[in-house]
Amino acid sequence: MKSRIVFIILFILLSACKSQNKQFQDGSDMFTGKRNEIKLITLDPGHFHAALVQKIMYETVDSVVHVFAPEGQDVLDHLARIEGFNSRIENPTSWVEKVYTGPDFLDRMLRIKSGNVIILSGNNARKTEYIDKAVKAGLNVLADKPMVITHEDFTLLEEAFRTAAEKGVLLYDIMTERYEITNILQRELSMITEVFGELIKGTPEDPAITKESVHHFFKYVSGSPLIRPAWFFDVRQQGEGIVDVSTHLVDLIQWEAFPDRIMDKSDIEVLSARRWSTDLTIEQFSKVTGIETFPEYLSDNVEDGVLKVFSNGEILYTLRGINAKVSVAWNYQAPEGTGDTHYSIMKGTRCNLVIRQGESENFQPTLYVELNENVPPALFENDLIAGLEDIAVKYPGVGSRKKNDRTWIIDIPDKYKVDHEAHFGQVMEKFLQYLQDGKLPDWEVPNMITKYYTTTRALEMAGKRN
Repeated sequence: MKSRIVFIILFILLSACKSQNKQFQDGSDMFTGKRNEIKLITLDPGHFHAALVQKIMYETVDSVVHVFAPEGQDVLDHLARIEGFNSRIENPTSWVEKVYTGPDFLDRMLRIKSGNVIILSGNNARKTEYIDKAVKAGLNVLADKPMVITHEDFTLLEEAFRTAAEKGVLLYDIMTERYEITNILQRELSMITEVFGELIKGTPEDPAITKESVHHFFKYVSGSPLIRPAWFFDVRQQGEGIVDVSTHLVDLIQWEAFPDRIMDKSDIEVLSARRWSTDLTIEQFSKVTGIETFPEYLSDNVEDGVLKVFSNGEILYTLRGINAKVSVAWNYQAPEGTGDTHYSIMKGTRCNLVIRQGESENFQPTLYVELNENVPPALFENDLIAGLEDIAVKYPGVGSRKKNDRTWIIDIPDKYKVDHEAHFGQVMEKFLQYLQDGKLPDWEVPNMITKYYTTTRALEMAGKRN
């Protein structure tokens, strides 16, 4: 009788262990939304985006954050940014950073596992490796773009996504541009057939979708001049422009042209890709980095005292037969009163949806609806008003005004015009909800894989710099 009781007890204990293990493996019920249940780990922060996810506090995130990094200026700059958030007068944060620095920082982090969510934003040379090892250790990962910067490492990223699924953890990248209001409304309007019609297929010479962005090495972040690490200018560590900022643009094209639909690598054909450099003098380099001379690892990219940074790129490709163009350019510094700019056009059978951010728009992103020649303006305006009334259910206050007989400007209340830094908090809040749900939307993982296939394949075609 005693042996039978012991057997029953052992059976119950083993069943409980199996149940708990299955619960962890399939990712269900890991997070419930209770206070402080998310424990953050920041791994090797080297980009200011690593700090921006901590610009605000979150109810479900513990205030103690464990940082694992090599010694050096990167981690010191990161901690200074966090301290700046903690000490600001308006809405100060209360983060407590527990820091370990040492050559074994990665092994120590994997061994201790002092949290359940890793934040990754820094030197991209090892980022895919970090992602792979983190998910193998059963840790959720929120990674800044790009997750991968070479075609050779793309297969490792694919493996990491498979491992994340097996371990029941989430692997997600920070796509801030999905939270910019003109991008949101361009997508919303493109889904209203009475307004947009259908997306045309276009041609390589005249794509159906074009997205272009211009960025600047010298800029201000949180009111202070941004000091970039010297490695940021080494494409072997940061990645070329064609695989870096282009990630956002490729993501937006998939997100807008095929909303909430699963994409596959076979849906993509890269037609052509090219790359070119931005040239920096030592004076410009010093102003951005605080370093007086070019580091030795940049010597191969210095010609006649000028550093050539291959931060610019263009991709022409098709996705499911739709012709698209992506272009990224970096200048040294924006003219006074201006900043990074974005241009986007989606061409429909009834109208084009165009985002401009030039001098005429006071360098603020502005969404235009431009009517095609074969569509009568009077009837179209009624359809546009009706479509915007539907959109206003989700975004109250959004409307339109006529610029001329065939062009309308979409009026957007100021409350939706949050700055780029605020988008990181929005992405974080979305990720926290996904953790509580125990899954990402079905289309997110295959579309991330497709996105990085597009950028790395384009780099391979353009001829990456070794």
